Amino acid sequence: MTPAQSWSLVGGGILLALTFLVFAFRIRSRERLLELLPTVKTQGVFIGFVELKGTAELPQPLRSFLAEQPCVYYTWEVSEHWSREVQETYTDSEGHTRTRTKTESGWTPVGGGGEMLDFFLRDDTGVILINPEKAKIEPVSLVQEVCGPGDPLYYGKGPAGSISNSDHRRQFVEEAILVGAELYVVGQSREREDVVALEIAYDPKAPMFLISTRGEKAVESGMGWASWGLALLGLLVAEAATFFARAGGPDLPVRELVLSGAGFALAWGIGWIWMVYNSLVGFRQRVRQAASLVDVELQRRHDLIPTLVAAVQGYRDYEAKLQEELAVLRTQGGATRPGEPGPDPVALVPCVRTITERYPELKASASFLKLQKSLADTEQRIALARGYLNGIAQGYNTSLEVVPDRFVAALAGLRPQAYFTAGGFERVPVDVDLGRSRPPRAVDRKGS
Repeated sequence: MTPAQSWSLVGGGILLALTFLVFAFRIRSRERLLELLPTVKTQGVFIGFVELKGTAELPQPLRSFLAEQPCVYYTWEVSEHWSREVQETYTDSEGHTRTRTKTESGWTPVGGGGEMLDFFLRDDTGVILINPEKAKIEPVSLVQEVCGPGDPLYYGKGPAGSISNSDHRRQFVEEAILVGAELYVVGQSREREDVVALEIAYDPKAPMFLISTRGEKAVESGMGWASWGLALLGLLVAEAATFFARAGGPDLPVRELVLSGAGFALAWGIGWIWMVYNSLVGFRQRVRQAASLVDVELQRRHDLIPTLVAAVQGYRDYEAKLQEELAVLRTQGGATRPGEPGPDPVALVPCVRTITERYPELKASASFLKLQKSLADTEQRIALARGYLNGIAQGYNTSLEVVPDRFVAALAGLRPQAYFTAGGFERVPVDVDLGRSRPPRAVDRKGS
């Protein structure tokens, strides 16, 4: 091998090894995201990237095609086996052209499909709507069977005709998410259009959208093995390229192999620091986004209070007790997040409810009732935002203390984030009957 060919081989091997390493770190960064992201309850979800666990629920579920089980998602496929003999021309070791007969065989799909519906994820605190469109779905296997014409499944769920060269064997495969199945869901939450509640749905800006029946530990373990496997494959490629570049030389390329391995280890170390730093900075940004959501809802609350005060004051302008209660409302109009100037916010729904009970005529005012509902919805949103902020801040702060991440955090000057400790805000559980408000959608089996 000429020197030019050797350098070309080494350069190609290094490039391929680094490519494997980049993909290994991409998978590892997703695994770290799942490790750091806190699992929240359905009542603690607010707008953002979240991790949830619960069971799949639906009042009017689908029926899977093959197993006929109640489910929220299923795909199925029927394949038929064929075989045929073909003539092949080849050249033997002596350069003579010869022909021979060989048998070809395979499976050909002869039927398939699937459906899915929006469904609820339920845990011990409530439910949240899941829109599975464009999610990476990891279902369970319901049917995996190969049979012949004597089996009722063969023609009962398969086509009446046969393909060319059929061996009269069919394979039936079906996967599904059954009603009541334990699910692990990671995705972006957003506000629903029909009620004051949230749903998990596809977002092109989100790192991933996963609906899995495998569980968090299994998902993380699979990513971890894939990451280490790609990294090891990259090392083997780098070493193999170095070895074969020296093939035929007088000595074994021990020195070059050591240098190649050391270079790969250095690249791995730089990549690891880069990945940890980026993941911590990204996580810090998620905490800040969660804090901004709290600010948005507090500003909404601040804008509602003057109008609410004016509506109440129009009914009872001089009563001393009412003036005290109005003073509480006005004070909370300037409330901010803890750590900033002004009083910490407290829940105002009980205060407004007391005023309403004391002055029944307020219940006759449509504008006051609308304001009261808006305030209750806003405080429900504050409760959601507070729970999400505290959960994600806890995950971030914990990651800053874990070895070896804490050394990267110290070098980068990353600091723990504050919690939102004000109390009194409560989320009202939303348990809506989904029914058949949206028709079942066909499943893109290639995309899922």
